[in-house]
Amino acid sequence: MDTTHINLSDYRKHNLGPLLEIPQPPQELWSKGNLPPDDITLLAIVGSRQYTTYGKQALDYLMDGLRGYPIGIISGLALGIDALAHEAALRNNLYTLAIPGSGLAAVAPATNRGLAERILEQGGGLLSELSPETGAAKWTFPSRNRILAGLCKGTLLVEAGEKSGTLITARMTVDYNRELLAIPGSIFSHNSYGTHQFLKLGATMVTEPTDILYALGIEPVKPTAKITEITLTPNEKLVITILSEPRDKDTLLRQLTLPVSEANILLMNMEMQGYIAYDSPHYRSLI
Repeated sequence: MDTTHINLSDYRKHNLGPLLEIPQPPQELWSKGNLPPDDITLLAIVGSRQYTTYGKQALDYLMDGLRGYPIGIISGLALGIDALAHEAALRNNLYTLAIPGSGLAAVAPATNRGLAERILEQGGGLLSELSPETGAAKWTFPSRNRILAGLCKGTLLVEAGEKSGTLITARMTVDYNRELLAIPGSIFSHNSYGTHQFLKLGATMVTEPTDILYALGIEPVKPTAKITEITLTPNEKLVITILSEPRDKDTLLRQLTLPVSEANILLMNMEMQGYIAYDSPHYRSLI
């Protein structure tokens, strides 16, 4: 796929206009694939390379709840939360834009080049201020972070330790007058240090997908009563009631009090109908 060179004067033409609002915008950019459509709101997602199981579960839960909304996901194609954010966007048919800390012909890390290809294949894009053959270096990542923070309407901070580079993007988000959102974590986890610091400073706490929607100025679609009150069988209604919050399979089976084989068939059918989802090890309601 060809690489396109974009001059500063053409940013608005390519829906990159928000970059003109930040100090020292990149003077030129290179892109592959599709740049952001003009009818979506961009959310940057950043976090630790050394993520926890909780961080992944929280991110997957929130991203699944954004499916169908006019939201695009930006991240840095790094290991850890960045890659998980792109993967979740692809899984939920959301537009995603990767901004690596390297040129587009030398995507780093090399282990995520396959992910970069899938982003392009599924209608997303790659963007960099570095000439295509430029490799990643220490200085390229903080420089890249200003593009992440500047291009989006808001940044979601998933996990960040005390010295995480992710905190640079969070600070830039605030400096650029964008919305900063953060997922609370365990007080015993070093990966929660950064998120908790920004929550203390006024970042929007995110515990539900609707928190993201409201922060981005998008009205959530309210589920209709018809689905739960008319279409569902009594056992299906019971499952939805139990899943008022995500539960692991053992807990769900105990509360259903059905024979295990019957319960497994019920859960499988509800997954196929799109009523529930299983993000190991938890089931959660989609209605």
